[in-house]
Amino acid sequence: MHSNSYNIKVGCISGENFIKSLEEVKSFFSFKLVSIDEKSDNLIDDTYNALIVEGKLENKNLFGKTKIPKILIQDKGLKRTSKNSFELIFKLPMNIIEFNQTIVDFCKKYEFNKNSLIKIRDYILDKNERILKKGDKTLKITEKETNFIDMLNSYKKSLSKEYILKNIWAYSPDTDTHTVETHIYRLRQKIKDNFGDSDFIKNTEDGYSIWKKEILLPKIYFQKNIEKELLKLKKAKVVTAGKNLRKSSSNFLNNFWRHFGAFF
Repeated sequence: MHSNSYNIKVGCISGENFIKSLEEVKSFFSFKLVSIDEKSDNLIDDTYNALIVEGKLENKNLFGKTKIPKILIQDKGLKRTSKNSFELIFKLPMNIIEFNQTIVDFCKKYEFNKNSLIKIRDYILDKNERILKKGDKTLKITEKETNFIDMLNSYKKSLSKEYILKNIWAYSPDTDTHTVETHIYRLRQKIKDNFGDSDFIKNTEDGYSIWKKEILLPKIYFQKNIEKELLKLKKAKVVTAGKNLRKSSSNFLNNFWRHFGAFF
């Protein structure tokens, strides 16, 4: 039997009989199993490492929006009938020891990959492999460069040369900040040469930051200005409608007298 450390938390969406069967053997699990009501609104819960789904519920649209990896358990004789994607599929009957180990290994691997891959704009930073990716292009970078990019992405404000010097390159406060400038210059050149991007790392008077595209919002008018603009539009439509009406009337009268004037 395994001692439940509960470092891994797995949710389970199933019928009453199925969850009871799992509860009976939960002493063999080294993860925490939590039953989730299929009517619950809390299926998108980042506290779960994975989500187990009983076969008869696979067609229900209960978990389409969640990014949690999903595991399907169904009878051996049954075939898949839904288009819902599952990262793992178990067939009953199954070996409970192997089931437990597979779940644990799967959750650990998923968590590791999730923490090691960071999306930065249209780039992916692979902290484990120390690679910066964009499309089909990759750039191998050093451990300190990886940590530097990760740190810049984590902060919303620019980081000073002194802060970077102390926390990334671990130099003493007395070290010349030109050392930081040299390291970052080399990194920026590598990114520019490989991706053609000279704005990935932004340098200002406040320090360094990851460049993020600015979104310019349209001018927002005050309520009074909005009312004035609407009134102008309304008047313009009335004037235009009046002109069109007069023009139509004039055309009608001209046509009328041209065709029927001889009768009067």
